Amino acid sequence: MPKPWSRLVNLQHLPRLAAGVFLAALVLGPAAAAPPPGAKGAAPTAPANLQGNDQASWIADPHMHAFYETTVAAFAKGPAKVDVDAFEQKSFAIFREFGASRGMRPEAMQDHLKLIPRQVVQIVKEDPKVLDSYDNFVAATFGPQ
Repeated sequence: MPKPWSRLVNLQHLPRLAAGVFLAALVLGPAAAAPPPGAKGAAPTAPANLQGNDQASWIADPHMHAFYETTVAAFAKGPAKVDVDAFEQKSFAIFREFGASRGMRPEAMQDHLKLIPRQVVQIVKEDPKVLDSYDNFVAATFGPQ
């Protein structure tokens, strides 16, 4: 008997769905840059434009390349040997550095992208060719360019 949620998501399209979620997280990034409610101090500023008006700035960012290299390293011994918790923590460190480089609170960027590492693990397990090149990784996580 199929699981109740299987009617909501066509499993064949799960990698594209995950890529869409990843892209949405990237596009909606400015929300994570907002100060916490009730924060006092500096005058309010406009949210940072994290994507630089296009995906190209994210795709070219050294932190995204580091995330790709970290993913490749995590899968070096095969999908069955991935230490998902360790991969997630390494990814979070990259995301915090990425946030700081974009003028955000590091913890806000980590919180904003917290689901991405496990989604990428699932994408790569379903299609290991995603790691054959950075271009493949970008296509799987940002969508076709």
